[in-house]
Amino acid sequence: MTLTTRGHYSIKALLDLSLLPNYGPASVRAIAERQKIPAPYLEKLLIELRRAGLVRSLRGVYGGYQLARPPATISLRDILTAVGESPTPLFLHPPQPTDGTADWVTLSLWQRLHQKLQEALASISLEDLYFDARSWQAAQGDGATFVI
Repeated sequence: MTLTTRGHYSIKALLDLSLLPNYGPASVRAIAERQKIPAPYLEKLLIELRRAGLVRSLRGVYGGYQLARPPATISLRDILTAVGESPTPLFLHPPQPTDGTADWVTLSLWQRLHQKLQEALASISLEDLYFDARSWQAAQGDGATFVI
């Protein structure tokens, strides 16, 4: 599967919020600076994520964006779907019948692989990514830092 900048930046932004006390709020500028994401692009992504119910926006001096749900309840599939990503592996190109028939064995294989990918993305949460990063950091030693 190809992870575009839309998907990558969306995951980074939500993981960034998950690391904050009470999961935010944080301004677009603050997230953009920490994660090295262009602020105008990030703003568009956060609007899509808000529409999907993954973040909420808070107005005012201490406003910004905040996770709408705990990180353990937000899956990678939720995030990718919210920003219009199609989590389909590159190698899954169902056969196109040329003579009015389909190769049902091959088509069945593609469908099963696609289903497994969907299940895997649904099973990985923001909380899992956080703990994976912390485990990596611990294995590297005291001076190691990770970039989201």
